[in-house]
Amino acid sequence: LKIGNTVGYIVADIGDLQLIQQELHNHAIPVIIYLDTDISPADELQLKKISNVIVRDSPYVNSRLKDELELFLFSMEEINEHSSQKSYSIPINDTGLIGKKILLVDDDMRNVFALSNALEMQKIEVIPAADGKESLTILKTNPGIDLVLMDIMMPEMDGYEAIKKIRGDLKMTKIPIIALTAKAMTGDREKCIAAGASDYITKPVDVQKLLSLIRVWLSR
Repeated sequence: LKIGNTVGYIVADIGDLQLIQQELHNHAIPVIIYLDTDISPADELQLKKISNVIVRDSPYVNSRLKDELELFLFSMEEINEHSSQKSYSIPINDTGLIGKKILLVDDDMRNVFALSNALEMQKIEVIPAADGKESLTILKTNPGIDLVLMDIMMPEMDGYEAIKKIRGDLKMTKIPIIALTAKAMTGDREKCIAAGASDYITKPVDVQKLLSLIRVWLSR
C-alpha cells in the first residue's frame, strides 16, 4: 500500500514477490506474505528474507491476517514512543490488561515463574497448570479465565490434545488460546491452528511480542 510518498503496511501473495523486492528495497517496513498454495523450501526461504510473517491459508486466515496487522501496528507504536531509548523494558501498568485472568499451562516451573512475573507486572492474574489434564479441570471450575497460554510438549496430556478437548469436550470455542512451543519446526503453526489454537509463539518467549499478542486477542 503506497499513499503519496509513504509506504505503509503491505499484504501480498507470492505473485507479488518480484514487485516487493523492487519497491521495498531499503525500506524497513513490515511485510506479511499470504500463501494459499504449497511452495518449495527454496521459495519459502526467499520469501522469509523479505517478510516478517508468512500466513498460510486456513479457516482462520482472515482473523490471522487481521491480528498480524494489529500486532504490527501496536509494535510500531511502541517503537515510535521509545525510539530515543536504546533498550526496551516491559511496560508497567498497562490498563488494558489489569484484572485479566490468564491460565498458564506449562510443566517447566522455570518457565511458569518467568512468565508469571512478566504477566503479573501488568496486574494480570495468572493461574498455573502443570499439564493439559490439569488445565481442563481448572477451566471447568474457573469460568472467568480470559485467555490460555498452552505449552505444547508436556507429560500426561500434551498441548495439542488439551486444546482439542478445550474446543471439543468443554465447548469453549471463543476463549483465545496461544500455543507455546520450544522449537519452530516446519508445520508447527499449522498443527497448532488445526488443533484449535488461536495463535502461536515460540520459546524462549519474547515477552514484548507475547504481551502484544495477548492485547490483540483480548481486544477482540
